[in-house]
Amino acid sequence: MKKHRKYTVQGADSSSEVAAILKKVKELEIKSKELTTNLFSGEYRTAFKGRGMVFKEVREYAAGDDIRFIDWNVSARMGAPYSKLFEEERDLTMILLVDVSASSLFGTSSQRKRDLITEVGALLTFSAINNHDKVGVIFFSDVVELFIPPKKGKQHALYIVRELLTMRPVGRGTDLNEAVRFFNAAVHQKSIAFILSDFMVERYDDPLRVAGNRHDVIGIKVYDKMDMDLPDVGMIQVKDAETGQTQWIDTNDKMVQYNYHQQFVRNEETCRLTFLKSGADLLYLRTDEDYVKVLQAFFGRRNRTIK
Repeated sequence: MKKHRKYTVQGADSSSEVAAILKKVKELEIKSKELTTNLFSGEYRTAFKGRGMVFKEVREYAAGDDIRFIDWNVSARMGAPYSKLFEEERDLTMILLVDVSASSLFGTSSQRKRDLITEVGALLTFSAINNHDKVGVIFFSDVVELFIPPKKGKQHALYIVRELLTMRPVGRGTDLNEAVRFFNAAVHQKSIAFILSDFMVERYDDPLRVAGNRHDVIGIKVYDKMDMDLPDVGMIQVKDAETGQTQWIDTNDKMVQYNYHQQFVRNEETCRLTFLKSGADLLYLRTDEDYVKVLQAFFGRRNRTIK
């Protein structure tokens, strides 16, 4: 595996910035814990299956027990039939693949796409930690910026949240292929993988198909209402956040508006089909909508499917 740059946490430039970051970390911790406790406490636990069945104990055979699980050695010693009991292994691993490219800094409502990704990432992190699962993160732009290996514990969760808030990427573009390939190579244990991105990228079919065969993959497509439609504000100069290219466009031109919208539709359809073919789920979150309802509905669907 090729080496990626060693990331050093870049501290804030002043004590006031440090205080502001620590305050935001605490706010996200409190909000995430409240949501996890009040809304997602049972939902998360049953939405994802464990890796398999593990041995729990041996007890005396009871009517209805599967005879395939009779422990003949114990039965011979005890002079009566005894059965092996199994339970689902609940030690899960969650990996967040977080897009920190320049396009994530876009937003025209109350928050940017990056802000929404941070909140959702924090919520998923604390949901995993509160259920004694491991969680790790792959931050990516057009390179893998930072890999935080999965671990358990509150301090690990707070470390992840700080990185979600303070990450300053080297790259500006987006290379989802590179990020998913890195995930496939670095994480061998079957995991729950959430990909948080606006998915404004070219094809990424092959690595996602590999990931979908090995892991439980869920894409979270974060978008802004202005990603879909241009406002009628006349001639404006627009700049591509990732390439730096600028151009003038007439937002009152109906053909310009139509082409802009169709570009979003094509991207959305490509994204939907790619995830469908990979056997992965795909959720949509808009920066001005309630992400809690979307996640609740997703967990609810998962629970009904599993039952």
